[in-house]
Order: sequence, then structure tokens, then C-alpha cells
Amino acid sequence: MSKEQAKQPQKKEERQEECIKVLNHSLIKKLFIGGYNLLDTNKAYVDSLNVFPVPDGDTGLNMSLTMKSVIKEMEALSSTDTIELLSAIAKGALKGARGNSGVITSQIIKGLTNELISHLSKAGPGKSEPKITTKIFANALCEGSKMAYKAVSIPKEGTILTVIREIGDAAQIIARKTVCFDAFLEQIIDAGEQSLAKTPDLLPVLKKAGVVDAGGRGLIIILRGFLGAINGQVELDLNFDSDSAVVLDTQDEVAKFEDISEIEFAYCTEFFVINIKKTTTMAKIDQFRETLMKLGDSVICVGDLSFIKVHVHTNTPGLVLTEALKLGELHNLKIENMLEQNRELRKARNIEDKPLGIVAVCAGEGIANVFRELGVDYIIKGGQTLNPSAEDIAKAVDKVHAKTVFVFPNNKNIVLAAMNAQSLTNVQIVVIPTHSINEGITACINFNPDGTVEENTQTFIDAKANVQSASVTYAVRDTNLDGLEIKKDDIIGLDSKSIRVKGRTANEVAHKLIEKLITKDTINVTLFYGEGVSEKDAENLSEKLGAKYPNCEFQVINGGQPIYSYLISLE
Repeated sequence: MSKEQAKQPQKKEERQEECIKVLNHSLIKKLFIGGYNLLDTNKAYVDSLNVFPVPDGDTGLNMSLTMKSVIKEMEALSSTDTIELLSAIAKGALKGARGNSGVITSQIIKGLTNELISHLSKAGPGKSEPKITTKIFANALCEGSKMAYKAVSIPKEGTILTVIREIGDAAQIIARKTVCFDAFLEQIIDAGEQSLAKTPDLLPVLKKAGVVDAGGRGLIIILRGFLGAINGQVELDLNFDSDSAVVLDTQDEVAKFEDISEIEFAYCTEFFVINIKKTTTMAKIDQFRETLMKLGDSVICVGDLSFIKVHVHTNTPGLVLTEALKLGELHNLKIENMLEQNRELRKARNIEDKPLGIVAVCAGEGIANVFRELGVDYIIKGGQTLNPSAEDIAKAVDKVHAKTVFVFPNNKNIVLAAMNAQSLTNVQIVVIPTHSINEGITACINFNPDGTVEENTQTFIDAKANVQSASVTYAVRDTNLDGLEIKKDDIIGLDSKSIRVKGRTANEVAHKLIEKLITKDTINVTLFYGEGVSEKDAENLSEKLGAKYPNCEFQVINGGQPIYSYLISLE
């Protein structure tokens, strides 16, 4: 074949004969690895599509971290069972979901995998083996769309929700006449691009900013990664050395205890299998190891036909022993109740669950100290660009040792992840949907540790409603928005809804911003100064504002927050 012939596309008939028509365990794994790799490579671009030109647009990062958790969960799975793989994918997405975009992505994945699992579970006597074809995958995309819509209390069109819904609708039509997955993915990606191009017409704020929906773009990048995997273009070398986007505020002595308390499987079971039966084969030992994976974690099953060493953490040690006895005799059996060990340790340290506790998310040591002084039990150090996942929040909640834990996300992009954390812990979580640090602090000031859950919840909601939040940061790109022509690196001032002012310095912009927001009813303004602002700068601003508004009290606090020069609270 000549070079010219090699460059020419294959004829449709030839392509249909060689194409992939059915997804198996290996291909599904490659799809998600390909989707993650391509998204991770392009996450900065997705971030740049944030409506406001601020440096903390993190849609791409959140979606990438969510997908990374999927890959990590897949890689930890030793089984080659496709249903178990799909379950691990859904679990990884839920555990790693960060920010609104990450949570919605996780729900798309959950709906998709649920539908595929349901299809594969239809195998039975007299039935042909279920296969994942383009038609089945199209149905799964539609289920992913439905699950995503259910996850959002007030779904907005012109977002990733629209894009996945229209992709699902198109996929069902395309799958009727397209059996090859490469051609199928190419066509649904085209449909997705058309849907994405319409998002500015559906959501005016996108049109104002001159961008398409960032989440929708991230979703299409994932699908393009799927296509790359089908075509054999996937890089498999992944590194999970730096997974955590947050740091839990804990001390070493307490941490040692906490590690013991996070127990999913209660019984540490250890023994040897000796005098192996003549009917035992290495294949049966491998099957036994896979059974152990289903019955618990921390599995060690090593040996040969002379003896086998077994270690597993499980809730059903009896089942483990029954399966082991099929291979041979048991020797040096030891079963330890880790829950009882934990209770004894708690008793020795005088640690009891209290009625109420609080977890708050924030960035900046000064702000974290304010929350601690207000009685917050655990700080998750995160926020914009460092959105904690549902798993991060659930772990923090478990560390409080309270029967009910109030969670203050302090960022609208973390609220959904906080709500999803409930499914990862047995502790009752009450999410107070604070959208800013200022709301969180004001709410915490009103905490009554002797009050009921209902009383405190209402108090928190009422308190945060009395706060007006504003911030000062810098623009990361040129744009025309909210009647302002903004250039890259301009200092900009924002309230909760829009960009209100711009200027050359943080103090100038903060001053202008407060002038626009302050009213005759405002009695207190708090200035949390952070990155790029000195204490002297903040005090000078406070003095000028105090002279201009003598009936209002101005307070300066070193927040230490990154990215934002000032976080401003008006009450």
C-alpha cells in the first residue's frame, strides 16, 4: 500500500468489519482513563471559561479531580468482573466529587453506570450474555442525564445539564444506525458541540461574558478522551502521590486515634491454611483471593499448594473461614474485634460523642483561627481552587465525634459536595448553605451548643441572611461584563451577584466597592485582608472609611486568604 493510500480513510464497509461494537471490562477501564487524561491536560482551559474573569475559576480542576478519584478506585480493584468495575467507577466518582461541576459529573457517571449494571445483570439461564452496545450505552447516557438533573434543586438550562441531556437524546437516535463505537462517539461529540455552542443563548450570563459553559466543555473533553481510548491513544502511566486538595485541621495524637476509628470492616481475621487438599489448585486459590476482596479489605492471600497465609478485615469472618476450609485446614487462627479495640481506646481517652459539632471550610490561617475561636471543631482548609470532595467532608465530620454535625461550606461551589457527604457517613449532617466566609462566620457567632438541631439550624439560616458579602481580587482575562470593560490583571470588586467596580489597587477598589454597597442600615463592616495586602494598608483603608461613615464600625482581621486581597462583610 502506498503512503497516499494509507492516508485515505477506510471505506465504511471495511471500518464496520474491524470496529469495536461491544464494550468489555478492559475497554470500559480504558475509556475512563482516556477521559481523565484528556480532561486533566486541558483543565486550565476549562477553568478559563469561568463566567467571572477571576483567578479561582475551577470547573476544570473539580471535574478532573472527580475523574481522578474514579481512576484511583478502578486501579485498586483486582477483580475482572465488569459489574464490579462499574460499581467502583460510581463509587470513585461519588467519593471524589468536588464543587458543583464535580458533583454533577459524578451523578452523570452514577446514572450511566447504574444503567449498564442493570443491563449486565439480566444474564440468566437460557438467556444470551448481555452486551454493552452503542444502543445500551446511549440509554446509559440518558440515565446519566436524568440522575444529574435530580441532583440539582433548580436545574438551569445552558449548563452541563443541557449538554448531557441533548447528547443523550442524540445518542439514542445515532445508535439506531451506528454500531461502531468510534463512529458513535464521533457523532455524539458533534451533537455535544452543537449543544455547547447554544449555551450562551440559553444563559444570558454566558453571553455577557462571551464564553460557553465550562462544565459542558469539560464533559465533551471527557467524551473526546473516550474516543481517543477507542482509537488506542491512551496514556496509562498515572500518579496519585498528591491526591488530597484539602488539609484536615488535626493534631498527631488525635490523628492516631482517628485512624483506628474509621472502621468499615470490624474483624481483623488472620490464619494459615495448611494440609492443602489434593483437589485444591492455584486457580482455586486465586478464586479464594477474589472472594476475600468481596468480603472485606486489607486482603493478603499469598502462598502455594503447600500453605497459604491469609489476612483480611471483614464483617463476616465466618464466611471467610467457610471458604478457606474448602482449600485445607486452618492453623493459628486469630480474629480481633477492631470496634471493641476502638471503644476501649475511646474510653481510655475519655472521648465521648457530644450532641452537636461544626465543620467549616475556609482558606487562610487568620480566618481559620476566627472559626476556631467561635467553637468550630474541624477546619477543612480549602475553598476556591481547593474544593473539598464529599469524601473529604465526610472524613472531617467523622473526626468531630458528635451525633449531629453542622457543615458550613462557605462557598456556593461546595454546597452540593457537602450534601453528598451524608451518603458516606453514619453521622447526621446538617448542611448550612453558606456561600461565603462572611456568612459562615456570622452564622457561627450565633451557635448555641445547648440548643436543639432545629433551633440552631434556623438561627444559622436567619443569621447568614443578614450578611452582605463582597470581595476584591484581580481579573485573569480581558472581558466586557456588567457594564465594565475589564483588562487582564485589573483589580476588580465583586458582590455576590456581579462585578461592581474596577481599579488600580486593592484599597482603591475596596473603598469604591463599600461605597456602592453600604446603606444607612449598615452598622458593621469587617475587612479580612489577604494576599498582597499589608496590615498597614488594611488599617489605612479602615481609617478612611471610618471617617467617612462615623455611624458604622469597621474591623480589620488578618485573614491570610489566597487570591482575594479583601473579603468584606457588611451587616
